[in-house]
This record gives sequence, structure tokens and C-alpha cells, in this order.
Amino acid sequence: MKDDKIYYSVGALLYCPANNESIVRSLTTEKFGKKFSLALCLEDTINDDFVEEAERIMIGSLKKIYAFMQEDDIFLPKIFIRVRESFQIPRIMMALEDAQQLVTGFIVPKFTPDIADQFIDAILKAGEDYGRTLYMMPILESATMIDLKTRYDILYAIKDKLKRAEPIVLNIRVGGNDLCKLFGFRRHSDESIHNIKPVSNIFSDIVTVFGLDYVVSGPVWEYFNGEGWSEGMRKEIEGDILCGFTGKTVIHPNQIEIVNDTYKVNRRDLEDANAILNWSKGSISMVAGSQNNERMNEYKTHAIWAKKVKMLAEVFGVRM
Repeated sequence: MKDDKIYYSVGALLYCPANNESIVRSLTTEKFGKKFSLALCLEDTINDDFVEEAERIMIGSLKKIYAFMQEDDIFLPKIFIRVRESFQIPRIMMALEDAQQLVTGFIVPKFTPDIADQFIDAILKAGEDYGRTLYMMPILESATMIDLKTRYDILYAIKDKLKRAEPIVLNIRVGGNDLCKLFGFRRHSDESIHNIKPVSNIFSDIVTVFGLDYVVSGPVWEYFNGEGWSEGMRKEIEGDILCGFTGKTVIHPNQIEIVNDTYKVNRRDLEDANAILNWSKGSISMVAGSQNNERMNEYKTHAIWAKKVKMLAEVFGVRM
């Protein structure tokens, strides 16, 4: 597992079309609070004929935010740019000038072995050019993962490609809606994606392949208003957590608080995690009852779980 909380800190990743100029005011007024990350999207949310125009608008917005920050102290979320092509990365970084300092990294959609090297090279090169770490977050959402005969080969090929960039892979992300659309699925606000077996089986394989070495983030939830949407979202996030995901893509500010609240660590879990991590090295027994004698704690069995609980508590806080 990752042993640095930076990998767990993306949290609620708010998607915004890169050409949405209102993001300047939203960030400079801290409209969305102080516990989220931001993805400026140049891919699916932008018409194919207007990508370069969207780039120009996004660059202008980031420069305005950077200028504002020279005068006022505001919260700046982690900002990621979701690109279409690897050549956009150096072009955008150069055009941003000093405002490139606002960019945490890049999101790569429809990540496959065929495109892995060009994106990894571009992001590593940009990091070298600007003398800092630029992170990447590949999204696993390609139709190539549907075929059971080749799925494992593709997933392990991706993992092999990412090995040389492992320290800068902040999250592995999954494209729930992209996978659902291939089957013609769409869940209602009282239904969880984890009950859509053809899709949840792909998720399970992704977590199995990547979950030991990377943080894997949960899929988007489409609903942000209407009857039962928030209860449905909480229920799905609970399923996300149980299935090995950390964090979630969000498509509306209404969803941010729900992600942050649902990911808060249960106080009893934190107490048990502390007990496990502070286990006496001289103890003869490696097993003991929990503080409230409800369950068994084993140092060897639960050490990785305990470390993860501590990381999540630092990032999301503790539920009383």
C-alpha cells in the first residue's frame, strides 16, 4: 500500500469543463469549501471542434487565479488537467507561464498499454523541465477491458508500463459511466454500480491488479439533486470503501460534502488501528480483543488495514 497521505488526499475530485470561466470566481471566493480537488476537463465535456479554444480559456482562467493569489491568500485545491493527447501537456505548461505552478498533474482518459509510454514520457519530461513533481492519474475505462480473454493481460500490461512512473501515479481512476454505456446500463439514484455485475467485476479485477501498489479511486455518481440522491450516493460510497476504493469523482459541488463525510473514519476503527500500530514488540501474544471487546485485533493480519485507516483519518477526519 501507499505510505504517504498525498496519495489519499485527492478525495472528492470535482470535474469542470475547462472552458467554464466561472471557475475563476468559484475558486477565488472559496465557493466550494476547502476539501476537494479539481479536474479541468478538455476531453468528453468539450466539443471535438473546440478543444484548442477550451485550452485558451482554461489557460486564461488559471492565469487569473494565479494573479489573484499574488494579492490574496486563498485555498487552492489540487488542480488536474484532463487532456486528450500527450502533446497537449508541454503546450499547456508553456502557455501557462508562471501559472503552471497551480497544476498538480494530468489526468489521462481511456488509458491503455498503447498510449501509456507517450503520456508517461510527457509528464515525466514536464516535471523535469519545471523542476518539480507533476502527478498523473490514468483512467481505466477502455472498451478493451470488456473481453474476458484479454482483460488480465491488458491490466497487467498497464501495470508494467506504469512501474517506471509509480511514484507520480497519484491515483488509478475508473470510468464507471464509460463502462456502463458499453452495455447500455444506467443506475437509478437508489441503485449502486456495485450491483451491476459485468461492471463491478471489472472494478474487482482493477483493484486486484492495482490495489496492493496504488490508491484506486471510485467511479462517478450521476445524481446531485432530487429525491433520494444523497442517500444513494452514501450507500454507493460505502460500497466503494468495502471494495477497496478511496475517494470519488464528483460532477457537482453538492456531492463534495457527502464524499468527505462518508470517508470519515469510524472512531472505533481508529482506536483499533492505533492499538495495532502501537503493538508492543515485546508482547508474547500477537492477538487481543479490541478496546470495547467487540472484535479481535491481530497485528500480523490487520497491520496494513491499520496504516490505511490512519492515512484516511488524517485526510478526511474522524466520525464521532
